[in-house]
Amino acid sequence: MTPFTEKVIAIICAIPEGQVMTYGQIARLAGSPRAARQVVRVLHAMSKKHRLPWHRVVNARGEIAIQDAEGAELQRFLLVSEGIDISEGGLVVLEQYQLATKE
Repeated sequence: MTPFTEKVIAIICAIPEGQVMTYGQIARLAGSPRAARQVVRVLHAMSKKHRLPWHRVVNARGEIAIQDAEGAELQRFLLVSEGIDISEGGLVVLEQYQLATKE
């Protein structure tokens, strides 16, 4: 496992219940600001193995980015169950729920 992947996993594991982070925010904190797509790959490949709270990661606009309806609905359900409000269009208000980090 690369050091970047290890950092990404640690960052995602540390996202507290009721808060979200963006793919780009995680990439920056892991030391590679242009690697948001790599964060997606880590989530896809390692979520089950490392029990990552994958549902707490959204895109830069605060959208649920999962393309399949079932996965998007599961993410919406999990976020709402943690007290996060989501609009009908699948938007999370980042100003309210995004984890503040020192970047």
